[in-house]
Amino acid sequence: MTTSETVLSCLEAGVLRLTLNRPDKLNSFNEEMHLALRAEIQRAHDDAVVRAVLLTGAGRGFCAGQDLGDRDPRKGGPAPDLGHTLETFYNPTLRLIRQLEKPVICAVNGVAAGAGANIALACDIVLAAKSAKFIQAFAKIGLIPDAGGTWSLARILGEPRAKALALTAEPLMAEKAADWGLIWKAVDDADLMAEATKLAESMAAGPTLGLGLTKRLIQSAATNSLDAQLDMERDLQQQAGRSADYAEGVTAFLEKRLARFTGK
Repeated sequence: MTTSETVLSCLEAGVLRLTLNRPDKLNSFNEEMHLALRAEIQRAHDDAVVRAVLLTGAGRGFCAGQDLGDRDPRKGGPAPDLGHTLETFYNPTLRLIRQLEKPVICAVNGVAAGAGANIALACDIVLAAKSAKFIQAFAKIGLIPDAGGTWSLARILGEPRAKALALTAEPLMAEKAADWGLIWKAVDDADLMAEATKLAESMAAGPTLGLGLTKRLIQSAATNSLDAQLDMERDLQQQAGRSADYAEGVTAFLEKRLARFTGK
């Protein structure tokens, strides 16, 4: 059930579809939208009926980052504490997305700028409309990339491209983002939501316990040694091998039928 009009939610076929909904502001974040999105991601953690998440934006953009109208220096007063903003609003949501052991698909339907771009990059699989673009807009206003941007860009693209995107704030079009490996794929604008929904529903119908363990392993690989990663694979494969999903998957394969996974 949606508790705020700033983030619309719909649960169908195991997919929790979340739509950032401030289209007149290019879905830029205010406090209400921060809290609404976090509540929905927490719902995905807590509700076993939710088996995958699909995140997108309303209107012509995905998300333009923080709503700067709330930070207008011309209004006077003390300088904002942006560290507090990150610690209170962005960082908890980013951690929830990364820690969720269920697939999170992001459908970038238009511009993704600033923190909006980096929230998309925190998701597991990113599809973007060919007209969409990713902009690390921080350099234009004297800030540093946040919402995990410096972490994601450096790990996905390497230092040279990460620095160039962050220091120039040059827009990166969706097709080039896909060519560089920053996102999964760019699709025709008219096909974006159909393809993203199909992918999310396929994931939701899959062996979500194993998918969640896979997500945990891949996210750990960047900081683990090979020996630590092999040990982790051993332990989590042991867990997966004892699951009802594994038994169902093997049985369905031997019986030449579609598997009916339960995420257990």
